[in-house]
Amino acid sequence: MIGGRVLDASALAAFATGRPVYMRALVWAAVEENIVLAVPSAALGRAWSMVDAEHHAALQVLLGLPNTVIHELSPESAQEAGLLLASQGLDDIVTGQVVTPPPGAGAGPR
Repeated sequence: MIGGRVLDASALAAFATGRPVYMRALVWAAVEENIVLAVPSAALGRAWSMVDAEHHAALQVLLGLPNTVIHELSPESAQEAGLLLASQGLDDIVTGQVVTPPPGAGAGPR
């Protein structure tokens, strides 16, 4: 299992805007310590829509970091996330993808 941190849409937007500054500090600390930053693709899409165009370059910087890994919403992960959401009476696929481990990641802490 790979350790690291999963960034949801609000964390991505916070990094992009620099508000609060803690998110940027977390990302740069992760770079220094070689901690994986997992970015679910659905959360990334939401983050692009949440921030003004002037902050899009910061999202590009985050995506280009060597420790950033994009988790695509594959058919398998969409099914798992959808079933998890349904079991809780929810329907937000972004949240579902954030809380569902990618295939092969195991069920340990993320």
